[in-house]
Amino acid sequence: MISPPRQKLDYADREIDCQEAMEPGFQAIVGCMIEAGWHRCEVMRALRRLIAADNMTQKENAKVETELAIARAMIRVGKAL
Repeated sequence: MISPPRQKLDYADREIDCQEAMEPGFQAIVGCMIEAGWHRCEVMRALRRLIAADNMTQKENAKVETELAIARAMIRVGKAL
């Protein structure tokens, strides 16, 4: 079971608590990958690339959502693109 945040709203150690909650699962994934034959450095590099790809995807999704909101607003006021 993953530990939830101690509070719903932001608090000083929330990021540390998140890291601690994630640690067992992280170690399990790394262990499984190494058992499957991957080298630790490959696993870490792959994780960094997955994080970078996820960050890029989130930025692109936010950009598209912004563009859609603007287009919808312009259509509502009768100024189709």
